[in-house]
Amino acid sequence: MSQTEKTMREKTETAVAGEPVMPDVSVNLVRPNEPVIGRVVESELCTLGKRKSAAFIRHVAIDVSGTPLAGNFRAGQSFGVLPPGETDRGKPHKLRLYSISSPTRGEDGEGNVLATSCKRVVDEHWDDHKLFLGVCSNYLCDAQIGDEIRVTGPSGKRFVLPVDPSQHDYVFFATGTGIAPFRALSIDLLEGGYASKVTLVMGSPYRTDLIYDEQLRELDEKYENFRYVTAISRETQDDLDRRLYVQDRIKHDPLGTGPGSLSEQLASDRTLIYVCGLAGMEIGIFRGLFDALGRDAASAYVQVDDEIAGDPSSWNKRMINRQIRPTKRVFLEVY
Repeated sequence: MSQTEKTMREKTETAVAGEPVMPDVSVNLVRPNEPVIGRVVESELCTLGKRKSAAFIRHVAIDVSGTPLAGNFRAGQSFGVLPPGETDRGKPHKLRLYSISSPTRGEDGEGNVLATSCKRVVDEHWDDHKLFLGVCSNYLCDAQIGDEIRVTGPSGKRFVLPVDPSQHDYVFFATGTGIAPFRALSIDLLEGGYASKVTLVMGSPYRTDLIYDEQLRELDEKYENFRYVTAISRETQDDLDRRLYVQDRIKHDPLGTGPGSLSEQLASDRTLIYVCGLAGMEIGIFRGLFDALGRDAASAYVQVDDEIAGDPSSWNKRMINRQIRPTKRVFLEVY
């Protein structure tokens, strides 16, 4: 037995039942003051509706071979992009972080190409209603094949898989570009040959806003231990004549409460919950857990003070880590 295997076994044996043992991961190998150059090798729309959706989201892949990033990023981590140019005050644009949507093997299978799911930010200024374009998002989406991009990273230590992924099952909740790390994590789990149950719940306003939908449906068909479930908030569902948010799928699962359902999976002490997307969605999920599972079962994932436990509708994100405390079986990455 190697020293690494011995250490992993010792960590696993000393873990609290149900709680994951997390790995040590490489971070900040490339810092913002000394970025490296990556080159765009792929850029394509990755929404289901392609040209029909008002949200333009591109899968942008960047070759980082020959840099410290190559072979040293993990599914679930982020990387930084430094856009060119200066602000109105004459200062260089600040670093922006993007979730890596590539599995640990990279898009190329060798760990040399990482990708992200980038949404163009197009908005109006509140004061004069003039057009506002997100600096880095549009820079990244505008980039052509062969363009050089200044990149940094990797970033993030916790939103990754445990030391021994086979010890757990997984429920992933995503909205919008929050799908990026789950594309990566799902591929790692499935291609790694783990028998763990993996359920990915993807939320979007309309079907045309679903990201990586075709690829995720293919994974659903190929792997018996993987489920891909959508929740559409402004259209009725295929299986239910109502609109749903991601947390509603805990109670309104197409499989009901039977074998393979979310309810069954969440009742297991093997299950971990990962949440990625817009800030505030985590409160909805915590409410959904209380509503569908009851306080006793939901306490495996979230501890709530007695004075607010009886009225989940009053919860807000300011209560998190104060009156509402996610357990170590919950991983949050919201923005």
